[in-house]
Amino acid sequence: MKTVMLIMLLVFCRSAEFRKGKNGGMKNRLNGMRAGRRSTSKRFAAIDCKDYIELKEKYFDCQDKRLTRVSPHWPEDIIHMLLARNRIRRLENDMFLTFKNMKSLDLQQNDIAIIEEHAFAGLDKLTTLLLQHNRLQVVAEDVFINLPLLKYLRIYENPWNCSCELDGLIRKLQLPGSRNLGNYAKCAEPNNLKDQRLKKIKTDLLCEDDESSLQGTKKPFTPYSNIKEVDSTMCHIYMFPKPLLDCQNKDLKKVPADIPPEVFRIDLSRNKIKHLKAKEFLGLKDLKVLNLSSNAIQHIDMAAFSGLLHLRELDLSKNLLEHFDYGVLENLYFVQKLWLGGNPWRCDYNIHYLLYWLKHHYSVEHDGLTCKEPEEFKGWIVEEYVKSYYEECPKDKPTGQTDGIQEVNSDAEDQENMEHMPQHLIGSKVQETFKIIRLT
Repeated sequence: MKTVMLIMLLVFCRSAEFRKGKNGGMKNRLNGMRAGRRSTSKRFAAIDCKDYIELKEKYFDCQDKRLTRVSPHWPEDIIHMLLARNRIRRLENDMFLTFKNMKSLDLQQNDIAIIEEHAFAGLDKLTTLLLQHNRLQVVAEDVFINLPLLKYLRIYENPWNCSCELDGLIRKLQLPGSRNLGNYAKCAEPNNLKDQRLKKIKTDLLCEDDESSLQGTKKPFTPYSNIKEVDSTMCHIYMFPKPLLDCQNKDLKKVPADIPPEVFRIDLSRNKIKHLKAKEFLGLKDLKVLNLSSNAIQHIDMAAFSGLLHLRELDLSKNLLEHFDYGVLENLYFVQKLWLGGNPWRCDYNIHYLLYWLKHHYSVEHDGLTCKEPEEFKGWIVEEYVKSYYEECPKDKPTGQTDGIQEVNSDAEDQENMEHMPQHLIGSKVQETFKIIRLT
């Protein structure tokens, strides 16, 4: 009997363990499926790009999505593809083959180090390619053969190795018709060519056999090797939807040189610029918005804004301006908004020009014109100060009153002179009349 009971207990324990293991396995499988669903949903959320239409052209915005490659499931009718600030490392062959209507491709600020020969195959209509701020060292000239309409190529801020492998690309960039291809790009290696621009470098220096002998030679003089320029490569350029030069918070002490002429908006806020020199923005005919706020600007030359015929918005707030010299604003024919707040405006005769200009450009929206100095006018609205200035001027006396006084004095003097003259010279005392005509 005891033996039978033991056998039954063993059978019961084994069945219980089996059911427990089976239930545990099911739970593990369910948990795994749930986790898979969660990871899948996260992965799809990460590539949740947005598309929109502007000027009848389709934009596809996948910026800041941590992408490592282009999805083959994206719409084929994309005209402008924005892939800036992702984690793409390699551009593989036929990567963009399905986007045959694409005109612009923004790949700046990724980790791209390799571009395969046929990466841009099929992009016959592409006109703009942005590859700045990546890790490119060498690119074959054949890479760009598939882009017959390419007009704008940005490749600066890459660690270019100016060796014989880069010879084909550099020769292409230096062709007369390549005006907007590869501007501002500089060599990072070798040391004897460091900081020289790809468009200016002598190509016969690229394929020297004995690099060691070159290390001992004197570095050839170019205006770019000995003079450290503050140029627009320190900033970020975004071409779409409208060209933007973003130079905010770059510790700049002056306006950068070589600003692309097609730029629509410039942001130079939060820097250390103290002086705007004449013709700083000359040639930027398409510039509509200029932000110079939160600098240390104390003086603006009369021709600083020369050439900005189409500027619409100018932000000069939070600087150290006390007044504008006469003529500073004369080139701003179509400006609509002017931000002036946060400046220590000094209310004396020099402030009159600014108010005079605003009075004759009454459609311009402006704010922040409050007296900071001198102490007696601190807190006054500049317009109120100028109004009080003219109210205190002496009034002109009426013309008739002045003439009457002069005539009385003249008669008295004549009478006194006649009393001292000899009698025979006085003659007849018949009063002669004169008619006075005032010429104005």
